[in-house]
Amino acid sequence: MKSLKAFIIPFVGLKIGRHLFEYKIEQAFFEHFEYEEFNDVNVHVNVELEKKTTLLELHFKVSGWVNVNCDLTNEPYNQTIENEFDLVVKFGDEYNDEHIDILIVPHGTYEINIQQYIYELIILAVPTKRVHPGVEDGTLNSDILKKLEELSPKLKEDKEKEDIDPRWNTLKKLLTDK
Repeated sequence: MKSLKAFIIPFVGLKIGRHLFEYKIEQAFFEHFEYEEFNDVNVHVNVELEKKTTLLELHFKVSGWVNVNCDLTNEPYNQTIENEFDLVVKFGDEYNDEHIDILIVPHGTYEINIQQYIYELIILAVPTKRVHPGVEDGTLNSDILKKLEELSPKLKEDKEKEDIDPRWNTLKKLLTDK
C-alpha cells in the first residue's frame, strides 16, 4: 500500500521538545485503505510528538463522527467517536512493531509514517454494535422497526400462570415449607 505523504512526519529536523500535528480525516482516507464500512467521515486527529534525545513519544487524540448504518434498521446515522493512544518510538538494530504501544525503528531512520495508527484508532473507536440513537429513545420511525416489533415474540407470562398444572402447586408448597 502506498503511503500518504501528509502522514509522514520527518522528525530529524525537529528540535527537542513538543510538536503538534493536526489532521482532518475524510472519506478519501478510508478509500485509500479500501475500507467501505463508513458512508462519510469527519474526524479531527491531533498528534503531539515529543522529541527526546533517545526516543520519540507520540500522543494521538481522535474526535469527530463517522456516518454508519444501524445494525437493526440499516438507517444511516452519525456515530460520534473519541479515542486516545500513546506510542513510544525507540531506535534499535531493526524494525520491530510486535508491541502495541512501542515501535522500534532502525538507527538512521529520519521519518515515521503514522497513517496506520490513525486508521486503526478510528476503526477501534466505533462501537461493534451500531444502534441508531432514534431506536434507543423511540423517535425513529422506520418500516423495518415496525416489522421487527410485529414479528417479535410476545410475552406469555400471564397466560402461563393460568395454564400451570395444579399438581405443581403442591410441589411448590414443599419449597416454601422449609
